[in-house]
Amino acid sequence: MGKLVCISVVVAALSALFGERIVNFRKRSLASREIVQNHLPNCVLLKNLDHGSEDITILGNGLAFISTGLRYPGMPPSDATGKIFVVDLNDARMKPVELRMPRNFDLESFNPHGISIYIDPSDDAIYLFVVSHPEHKSQVEQFRFEEEDFSLVHLKTIKHELLYSVNDIVAVGVDSFYATNDHHYSNEIIKGIVEPFLCQPWSNVVYYSPEEAKVVSEGYYFANGINISPDQRYIYVADLFDHNVHVLERKEDNALVSIKSVPVGSLCDNIEVDPETGDLWLGCHPNGWKVFMFDPNDPPGSEVIRIQDIHSEQPAVTQVYADDGKVLMGSSVAAAYGGKLLIGTVFHKALSCDLE
Repeated sequence: MGKLVCISVVVAALSALFGERIVNFRKRSLASREIVQNHLPNCVLLKNLDHGSEDITILGNGLAFISTGLRYPGMPPSDATGKIFVVDLNDARMKPVELRMPRNFDLESFNPHGISIYIDPSDDAIYLFVVSHPEHKSQVEQFRFEEEDFSLVHLKTIKHELLYSVNDIVAVGVDSFYATNDHHYSNEIIKGIVEPFLCQPWSNVVYYSPEEAKVVSEGYYFANGINISPDQRYIYVADLFDHNVHVLERKEDNALVSIKSVPVGSLCDNIEVDPETGDLWLGCHPNGWKVFMFDPNDPPGSEVIRIQDIHSEQPAVTQVYADDGKVLMGSSVAAAYGGKLLIGTVFHKALSCDLE
């Protein structure tokens, strides 16, 4: 009889723990939030981008780079292959063009996630860094962009034990960058099920160069988008499950010191920074539960948030766009240029809207 009582107590305790964790996860993922439509004028879906546009970054000349074809645990299944597109935002046609990849590059395993551009001030060479997940592992592919024929030259593949669950990246040199690890473990089952269930602040930010690699910031529930201020002094990190953006100051040894965090009220993914104003543009998931429990009849919505004057005492956090998923599902990035806003998604389409 005593043994049965002990078993019953254990079962009851585990049930209570499970229930509490589910409630916590629903709270973190904003499962009860309903989105109110907040559309922009003259929105059009871009052609050729039917399998996501997970990350977007724009050059000063208006050329937007877009990663597409991400295959990631928990997302709707896809047989799409990874590709990089560019769109000339100064061309009224807004036609995405697929970049030619080098022949010696393994396209079959290419699974692009976060991207970053670095322009070498010594010769204006354009380097594209791409987070890729072959067989659900993490590595960084470095390319040089050849603008005359819209092609990529593969330079190297970067792997390191500290780069084990990379989500996004911001290049700070020809061969150096900061990257976010969105999970603590690399095992797919633990990463995809156990970690969200436990929802602990275990993810981090890593600095990498050929000379050294080190963890420079930690304690995130889900470190996601990362970018840098126009003056190169600050790093911005979006913590998806904590609904905020962290501001970190760079030190001479590339360490990061936390300055503050800014609440955004949404599950924000990638970060783009306006090079002139310093505004942060965030592609966000207004209800993350709908992303994780994908139902085409009740699709995940999209939200774009802008943060102005982030270094002031009271930054302005504004919702610029919102959709319930009927137009755009699962927004992951937003980038502004020349009065237009590009909105990308994890697995859906890409949208261009007028800001004015």
